[in-house]
Amino acid sequence: MTGNGERAREARESYPGVAVLPDVAALLERASDVDLVVVGTPPVSHADIAGQALDAGLHVVVDKPFATTSEQGRALIDRARRAGRILTVYQNRRWDGDFLTLRELVASGELGEVYSFESRFEWWKPEGGRGWKASAGVGEGGGILFDLGTHLIDQAVRLFGPVEDLWADVTTRGPDAADDDSVVVLRHAGGTRSRLIMSGVAALPGPRFHVAGSRAGFTIWGLDPQEDALRGGARPGDAGLGVRGEGQWATVGTRDESRRVEPRRGDYGEFYRRLAEAIAGTGEVPVDPHEAVEVLELVERAHSHPTRR
Repeated sequence: MTGNGERAREARESYPGVAVLPDVAALLERASDVDLVVVGTPPVSHADIAGQALDAGLHVVVDKPFATTSEQGRALIDRARRAGRILTVYQNRRWDGDFLTLRELVASGELGEVYSFESRFEWWKPEGGRGWKASAGVGEGGGILFDLGTHLIDQAVRLFGPVEDLWADVTTRGPDAADDDSVVVLRHAGGTRSRLIMSGVAALPGPRFHVAGSRAGFTIWGLDPQEDALRGGARPGDAGLGVRGEGQWATVGTRDESRRVEPRRGDYGEFYRRLAEAIAGTGEVPVDPHEAVEVLELVERAHSHPTRR
């Protein structure tokens, strides 16, 4: 479903025979023809569209940040429960290869007690975003904290558990309506500090992950390659999708002794394989929506700090 004529044309060319509908009303009229709706619209419309789809008896995937408030998220979960439908959130970065690799190292104890976890998403876009990302305010789910911070916070909580305290510096430097250069620090109940950096005005990037443990550290540079490959025309299932070149392997160890580690292959398709099992009744949802609400609550706490310009 898209109201954009160019996107509709591209969809028909890429998938001959696909039905491209102009609006949500047209989709809901054909609700009996489909099982699942994936909501990839701007965040301000997530709750409304997802709620309508659930009421129509459809299973629903909502792109992050799930909703613009945690209250909206909890209401959607209740709506899905009443409808007896599956509701999940597309936190695809749980299947980044670097994250999968780090999670295994943390679980194995190779790093020891993790003192600090540094995680970044940084771009160089001083001219600001495009479309709704440039114009949406915080109340509409705009800004880099809602956009990229929801990924970073979700990964940190998955790795190191519940958050006891939070500090944030939420800043707007460019022309966009909401923040574009923000830092969030989480103090986890287990003692780890997560330092999460997200910026659209980073002329040079820092490491994607930099982890300090009592036995060893972990550092990796560059983003998981899946997104760029898909933007370039790759398709899920293509050979080599999600595989990093040797120049972007991780380093594990200490100053005295370290080794290069090939990251696991990233695989966003795993989200949908798990979702298919959940719909068939043979597995669990790939992302529990309650976890997405937890992330939204942390984003709200971060935004409660004064914004500095």
